[in-house]
Amino acid sequence: MEKKDEVKKETRVLEKTLQDLARRRTAPVFVFVILLVLYFAASITVSLTAGSQKIVMFGDNAISVYTFAGIFSSVANLCIILMAVFCGKLGFIASVGVMLIQLPMILVGIFARGNLTSLPGIFGNILTIIAIIAIYRDNRKIDDYQKKLREHATTDILTGLPNGFAGTELVNELLKRGKPFAACTIDVNNFKSINDTMGFDIGNKVLIELATRWRKIVDEGPFGTMNFLSRINGDEFSLFIWDFDSEDTVGETIRLYRSALEEKIHVEGYDIFIDASFGYAICPTDADDRDSVISNSVAAMKEIKRINSSEHVLRFTEDLLKNRNTLVIDNKVRKALENDRFYFNLQPQYDMSHKLRGFEALARLKDEDGSSIPPDDFIPAAERIGAIDGIDFMIYRKASSFFGELIRKTGADITLSINVSVKHLMKSVFIDEIRDLLKESGIPARQLEIEITESIWIESPEKAAERLKKIKNMGIRIAIDDFGTGYSSLSYLNSFPSDILKIDKSFIDQMNTGDSSKKYVEAIISLAHVMDFEVIAEGVEEPDQLETLRSINCDYIQGFIWGKPLPQEEAERLVTGAG
Repeated sequence: MEKKDEVKKETRVLEKTLQDLARRRTAPVFVFVILLVLYFAASITVSLTAGSQKIVMFGDNAISVYTFAGIFSSVANLCIILMAVFCGKLGFIASVGVMLIQLPMILVGIFARGNLTSLPGIFGNILTIIAIIAIYRDNRKIDDYQKKLREHATTDILTGLPNGFAGTELVNELLKRGKPFAACTIDVNNFKSINDTMGFDIGNKVLIELATRWRKIVDEGPFGTMNFLSRINGDEFSLFIWDFDSEDTVGETIRLYRSALEEKIHVEGYDIFIDASFGYAICPTDADDRDSVISNSVAAMKEIKRINSSEHVLRFTEDLLKNRNTLVIDNKVRKALENDRFYFNLQPQYDMSHKLRGFEALARLKDEDGSSIPPDDFIPAAERIGAIDGIDFMIYRKASSFFGELIRKTGADITLSINVSVKHLMKSVFIDEIRDLLKESGIPARQLEIEITESIWIESPEKAAERLKKIKNMGIRIAIDDFGTGYSSLSYLNSFPSDILKIDKSFIDQMNTGDSSKKYVEAIISLAHVMDFEVIAEGVEEPDQLETLRSINCDYIQGFIWGKPLPQEEAERLVTGAG
């Protein structure tokens, strides 16, 4: 019996939480009492002053006491109206009741006692009653409208379950009350295939059936727990569990929702088998605030979905923080792009006699606290979130502006190399962006070099060749970056209008470890020269690597042995010294 009472109590608390989201506030009871007392006080004063023949002196003016009756009558009517406005149904019933009782008393005074001074009071009472009724009707309409708004704001229209907003409010309430709870994120597996193959109507009916099955478990309160299920979007749901005896009970409860999917769903002649991935985290054990516990449950759900385990239920652990760190890096990249916080360094390139050829512009990023975020972290993140084009162009713009000014100041015959992603190159606006870049920076086209990777050869070779020819016709040089690591089909080199091959660092590192490795690099260089390409060796760090590259006729090197990536000021000093 105690448990049933507790369940009812929790249900009332939950319902109150949802109702408070959009409910019109009514005044406390004591306000009603005060207005009622003021009304009776004003009414008694009206009775005492209405029949008085006394005179009151205000300065030199004599005023009859009965004239105050109208003032106090208005005050009484105002109290009645305020009760109807602010005190809800109770105020309406009380105000109408009082006015209906008062009206016969006024009529008796007029007809039985001949008190004609009360005639205005009849009309005042009638008008007040009409005003009260009009106010109450309007308030009822407002209440009904707000109820509908509340339902729309907190309810998922398709399934009838609470929505994500309602779930968020519930979590806030649980945190406020200091209750431990579990947050579980549920994602229906392969639901898109149902919509694609059977149509959205069938998909919607499947979701409704899932909600119906799960709602039964919610109502039962398994293992003595309190459950709250909401639909977040599409095929994603959230489940919140509290009042559990132990953390093991949480897992047992979630597995009940999982088991509800074992029976097939029959919809319009189709037998559909559904499964889902359940990831959960417990507050305060796994996280102690709303956003963290929910994001942890999402991380657990994504992990169990990724490994495709037959268990289908996974609790968050610290091992999953790597995935959360990925989200953190993604967010840092987004913010840095929005706030224009990417900058560039320039790594020098030299010929074999140590004469400066030019620089490669390299993207760099510092965190908000000033610490550096390595390119190996932020570049994959930029590609994941589709921000690589924006970062590329930010670096182009900043590096070319600096480089154009440097050329004008020094007259140096050096080259600026910029890296271009394949996706960016394929965009229709890319050619116009490069034209604008040359125009705004003032860099001569022959002193700009665009680096692309070998992956361009499998993305769209015909379109890529067309783009590169346009770039080449503008006078810009083209380099194939990381040559040898990707698809290295030398037949493509005949059709691609390239000028430079850049041998990847991995080959340079292995070059002196064996005779075959050295011959491989030598073969690339020889073939490139036959095809009229120049060659840059990347990542040269050791003296023996430098000597080997000299012996096999490499044209240029780039690496720490002669120059690390430099900030703008140091790059400018290097050019000035070289000049």
